[in-house]
Amino acid sequence: MKKKIFGYIILTVVVLVFFSLFLGHSDINKEDGVYYNAFKEKYHISAVKIPEKIDFAGELVPLYNFDTRESLERELLVNVYWQSQTLLLLKRSKRYMPVIESILKNYGIPDDFKYLPVIESAFTNQVSSSGAAGFWQFLEPTAKELGLEINKEIDERYNLEKSTEAACKFFLKSYDIYKSWTMAAASYNCGRKALNDQILRQKTEYFYDLLLNEETSRYIFRILAIKTIFENPAEYGFYLRDSDYYKSYELKKVKVDTAVSNFANFAQKFNINYKILKFFNPWLRDTLLSNKTRKTYYINIPVNLDRKFSTSPESFYLDTANISNY
Repeated sequence: MKKKIFGYIILTVVVLVFFSLFLGHSDINKEDGVYYNAFKEKYHISAVKIPEKIDFAGELVPLYNFDTRESLERELLVNVYWQSQTLLLLKRSKRYMPVIESILKNYGIPDDFKYLPVIESAFTNQVSSSGAAGFWQFLEPTAKELGLEINKEIDERYNLEKSTEAACKFFLKSYDIYKSWTMAAASYNCGRKALNDQILRQKTEYFYDLLLNEETSRYIFRILAIKTIFENPAEYGFYLRDSDYYKSYELKKVKVDTAVSNFANFAQKFNINYKILKFFNPWLRDTLLSNKTRKTYYINIPVNLDRKFSTSPESFYLDTANISNY
């Protein structure tokens, strides 16, 4: 009898364990099912809309060619689904684009060239592995050829106005050579010599028929993708309020034609600090300006800056004998 009771107990335990495992597993499966159904309903990856017609600087892009169309689609996909980067580009655009647009217009360069520094540097004064620097990513020899000053204390590749003017000079010369703004933009990426070599080799001067290195082949399409998204951000899933864009501050230009012994002191004279001075003047590369030739420079000072400074300007001494015209 005892054996029989013990057997019932064992059987009951086994049944309870079985049902607990089965029911628990069933609950887990049910939970997973709800989760993955919600995932499928709410998360979608879609192909992007390709414009029916697009041009660069007034030159029509031949989207009827499969290779051209697929090249544009590639760059649209990269930029649409690299959401954080593209969102930052859009947010920075209203701070820097107006300056670039104005200079391009003054030089007679098509407005579409404003997208080049977007893909070159993402509106940041980065330095590439090859040593290219600034918004327009100039190498030092090219920058000097175009009239930019580069030394230990000054690097005008980081000066937005001057580097944009230098880029305009390059574009105008390239356009005189190629009679095409698309080719002028391509030559900015790979250099005129490399582009000329491929023109001779392939017997064509039409960008969309040229087989170029991958970087230059993608270059124009990256510009076109950014142009497409910037002109229709909501169409590609980017929704920004006016307050989401980074503010563009009014700048006062302070003329300096002598030495500046200490830029930290200089900044305090204008109720800002060294960090903010360098933010608006990244082309000042040292803590001082010797300026032995008495060259005239214009330093940007932000007006009505919405920022508080922890240190009182009165606690710093400024040698005003070394600074003029402010």
